[in-house]
Amino acid sequence: MKRVLHITSPTDAALARVTTARLAAAHGVPALERTRLATELSAQLRECLTKGGSWRLILETDGTEERALHAVVVPSDPERSAVRASWRTTVTSTEAAVAADGADGPTGLAEALLGADEDTALVLEKLRQQEELTEFHREELHQTNQGVLALHAELDAAGRAQREAFAAERHAREEAESARRRLRFLADASAVLTSSLNLDAIVRRLPGLLVPEYARTVDVWLSDGEDRRPSEAPTPAAAIAARTGRPQYSGATPGGLPGVVDQPPSGSGHGRPLLCIPLPTPRAPLGVLTLTPPGDRWDPDDAVMLIELARRASTAIDHARRYEVNRDIAETLQRALMTDLPTTPGLRIAARYLPATHGLNVGGDWYDAFRQPDGSLIAVIGDVTGHGLRAAVMMGQLRTALRAYAVDGGSPGQLLTRLHTFLHHLQPDLYATAVIARFRPGDPELTWAAAGHPPPVLRTPDGRVHTLAAKPGAMLGIPLKQDIGDHTVRMPPGSTLALYTDGLVERRAQGIDPGIARLGDVLGGLDADRLATDLDGCAEGLLHPLLSDSERDDDVCLLLCHIAADGD
Repeated sequence: MKRVLHITSPTDAALARVTTARLAAAHGVPALERTRLATELSAQLRECLTKGGSWRLILETDGTEERALHAVVVPSDPERSAVRASWRTTVTSTEAAVAADGADGPTGLAEALLGADEDTALVLEKLRQQEELTEFHREELHQTNQGVLALHAELDAAGRAQREAFAAERHAREEAESARRRLRFLADASAVLTSSLNLDAIVRRLPGLLVPEYARTVDVWLSDGEDRRPSEAPTPAAAIAARTGRPQYSGATPGGLPGVVDQPPSGSGHGRPLLCIPLPTPRAPLGVLTLTPPGDRWDPDDAVMLIELARRASTAIDHARRYEVNRDIAETLQRALMTDLPTTPGLRIAARYLPATHGLNVGGDWYDAFRQPDGSLIAVIGDVTGHGLRAAVMMGQLRTALRAYAVDGGSPGQLLTRLHTFLHHLQPDLYATAVIARFRPGDPELTWAAAGHPPPVLRTPDGRVHTLAAKPGAMLGIPLKQDIGDHTVRMPPGSTLALYTDGLVERRAQGIDPGIARLGDVLGGLDADRLATDLDGCAEGLLHPLLSDSERDDDVCLLLCHIAADGD
């Protein structure tokens, strides 16, 4: 189908527009496309009227199905078509066709106008829906943007929090490592300071512990006047620390150290920063530890650690002083009790005593030799458990008690039994071991008794050695009633009897039996003539091979008794 409309006036243009709209509706063109077609055609016709002349609108459908509508505006004069531009458009129908109302005139125009308004209303409704959809999507996009912004803010906050947490964790780890290092240093320093009871050694070790990590120089001043460094008077800050018992700092600027009092720069006495830490005790400071910083100043935590180290050093120094006092008293007491040995025709006695090299150096080992009223000679050697002043005092009491009991006579076993009762009632928590040998002038028989003590060792004139291993009594002082028996052994002239304490023969890694065997070997290897002429030298010669190690945990006591041979 093809229709041609001539357009020369606005009325013709309006009729053309109405006819195109009706034809588009008749061919099932959607309202939106009809409106777009009418709008474009109106604009084109308005332009044609502006240009003037006569124009033709050609409306044509293609094919038999009439699904496409072609609209073409061309000039009416064919000769001018090459000069004037033409307009062409095509719309496709997608709806069912509607019967076209062919009425013309005012009624047709009115109906066409109403139909155009309906199309316009439909277009406006579509536009409104699109605007609502656009607004919805705009709001949704806005909400999304707000969520994205909030998420970015949360991510930034989380990132900052994570960075702060990492920084705090790193700082905490560094602080923990520093604290661990200081604690480890305190533990190691305490072990070094308490490993010795020698006061000079403890003071000498302090600079080695602190220089150069925690101090550039270290001076130790002790308040008893024993300055353990080159002679120099204490600084004013050190004197204040010793008097008040509080750490003092003196420098060009305040130190700001916890627990430390800041003094003016003049308090240093040297023009350089000083940290003066008293060596505290419950009574009064022992002295002052004076330090100069390893750099410009001390770290506050290091200062706290140095104050704690000074406290531990003070404890070690105080223990060393007490040890020296107790050692001097105990050694004086013990050596006062080691009286001269008696001389008896036909019997020679030699003794040796060596204190332990560890601990207080004074124990309960003791020996004695004295005559009884009947002319017999008693030789005794014993060992009180423990070390120190208490053991030395108990040893002296046992020695005095034995001499008192021996005045009334009695055999070695009876004397040990009385000592056992005495010790049990005097010191129930203290024990002792002892062996007593009795020599009678002109009698070749030796009477002896032992209470928990290593057995005597006898060397006969032929050089053979015998361990007197008869069953001994139990230790003295244990909560047990006992009667210690006597034993006898023939001791011909030229024989030597060795009484000793366990410090001579006992070693922790080997026990006591191998040590007794070594003692027998050394005693048997001594020269008989030397035993008769130089018993003291023989006693000394016995100690060296048996005490090859210089470190001893126990005292050593040795008593050699030699019966002179005929003609000696």
